Amino acid sequence: MLRANGLSNQFNQPHGGGARLAKLNDLVVYEFPLNERIRVFMRLELLFQQIDHFMLGDTVWDSRAVISSLLEVLTVFSRNDLKSEIIKEVDRHSSVLAKMRSNPNIDPAKLDGLLEKLEQISTELYGRSGKIGLSLMESDLFKGISQRSAIPGGTCAFDLPAYHFWLEKEDNERRSDLESWLEIFRTVRTALTLLLNFIRHSTVPSQECALAGFFQQTLDHSVPYQLLRVSLKRSQPYFAEISGGKHRFTVRFMTANTSERPSQAHEDISFELTRCTF
Repeated sequence: MLRANGLSNQFNQPHGGGARLAKLNDLVVYEFPLNERIRVFMRLELLFQQIDHFMLGDTVWDSRAVISSLLEVLTVFSRNDLKSEIIKEVDRHSSVLAKMRSNPNIDPAKLDGLLEKLEQISTELYGRSGKIGLSLMESDLFKGISQRSAIPGGTCAFDLPAYHFWLEKEDNERRSDLESWLEIFRTVRTALTLLLNFIRHSTVPSQECALAGFFQQTLDHSVPYQLLRVSLKRSQPYFAEISGGKHRFTVRFMTANTSERPSQAHEDISFELTRCTF
């Protein structure tokens, strides 16, 4: 019943939050998606996080970095039917959560709030026609930047005078444009944040030990595992290499060395493992 326990923890009344946060800050987490859908979701999550970081700045270089990440977001959307994939996931999660109303350990107010938010996301996505971001993909400005970005240094002023003109606008004008372009992805991003949060907290972690730096396990075929999370203490001088699929996975703990090729640890290593479902 790990799945039920992990999910219900998200809707309990808060307790011991400071201790949990301190524990999380003491850990380095390595994640490994177990299907293509979650892999794409996590890549988009990273790109949106990068955008958030550079949106805090107000220089031309910050604006360039936002545009670069935004182009990668557009590429992901152009290669995948993400709107329908996200709608399926939102509707599936809504169905699972609705069945938890009878669980006495769950705060009904929190659950109802999340269900309302998921319903709103689903309605907004159903109401949008065509591919998300299509208008940006087809604009001359973004087409030009995208084509030249494949060339090292290809976005120089002499290559893209229109882009140079935009970069020379006042900071507040560039920010206004960026915010307008990013608004197109607001609903999608909200959905991704909720879905990945549900998945990451769907089960409780277990304490495991990798003998001589190696751990392997078979996954139960009847359980819809989505994501693996391996957590190490920051003081441990190793990083985790995770490989596998929906039936079996392995974790190798490697020594971190910037001047030599990493090698597998010889010691037995304790770590936290979360097999995320939902």
